[in-house]
Amino acid sequence: MTDTGFLVIERLCRAFAGRAAVDDVSLQVRRGEILALLGPSGSGKTTTLRLLAGFERPDAGRIVVDGDDVTAVRPEARRFGMVFQHYALFPHLDVGENVAFGLALSGEARARRVAESLAMVDLAGAERRAVSELSGGQQQRVALARSLAPEPRVLLLDEPLSNLDPSLRERTRRELRGAIRRAGITTVFVTHEQEEAFDLGDRVAVLSAGRLEQVGTADELYESPATAFVARFIGRTSAIPGPLAGGAAGATALVRPEELRFVADEGAPLAGTVVERRFTGERAYFAVEGADGLTFEVLAAHGAARVGDVVRAVVGRVLFWEAQGHGRTGAPGDEGVPGHRRTGAPGREGAA
Repeated sequence: MTDTGFLVIERLCRAFAGRAAVDDVSLQVRRGEILALLGPSGSGKTTTLRLLAGFERPDAGRIVVDGDDVTAVRPEARRFGMVFQHYALFPHLDVGENVAFGLALSGEARARRVAESLAMVDLAGAERRAVSELSGGQQQRVALARSLAPEPRVLLLDEPLSNLDPSLRERTRRELRGAIRRAGITTVFVTHEQEEAFDLGDRVAVLSAGRLEQVGTADELYESPATAFVARFIGRTSAIPGPLAGGAAGATALVRPEELRFVADEGAPLAGTVVERRFTGERAYFAVEGADGLTFEVLAAHGAARVGDVVRAVVGRVLFWEAQGHGRTGAPGDEGVPGHRRTGAPGREGAA
């Protein structure tokens, strides 16, 4: 590991009843960075967060913050702030009392720290308001202010927006990111929502079955997935048999909808019937059902086709070549070479 990380996770492992929940995960988070832990249910993201918080003890590996090894340190001594999924606000206390709860300060110093924390989350002057008077987004920010009040070194958030109505999430994401930026605190949060991870996180760590698949910016994950899992999990892809995408038999091309194009050429390799159209404005997603159960999705102008139309399509850029069987990745002709990724069909100019 290099020495660039403020928060360093080294080869972290945790198993339950013989099953690995976190399996040899290593990560570095820069000072002031916001890192999202993204993955499906059972991927290990929540267990990783609990290991960081000290609520679980790792079977192996270590956690280092600003040069201090905190692997065996009690949760309350780590100086980590935690915002729980359900906020855990006390309904019988007002906003100021909730934020002040647990502060090792008194008198004017306590009041000043509460005011500063509320100002950071854009709730200045709300000390005397009742929790029941607040919207869901405001309650979330009170929980954040309470976590920031003790001036933690690291902020941890567990599914921070999952309790909000969809209509509130986009605005609250902006407010949450702004508050974290104003605090300047190193942050790790868990989510299963890709949009939330991309909007809030400076970088995103994708986990699957306890393993770290890839860490990078949203652009890097979408454009240059390191594994077939990331290619399939991030965004939308269609799995096209190799020969229909210019590749070899036994390989599968994973292709984004925007890289499939309708054509009039009757000799085009892909053909089928439009079975669904999802309007998104200027463009639409067309689900096409072809022969032998093959289905693929094309992003095109909203008037390009109608449900029931027979269409033909060609593949542009291949996102990822996946070898058939045993879960390994490879380019056609190089099947079984782990980690091999291509962005074009073999034989085409620019293929890697």
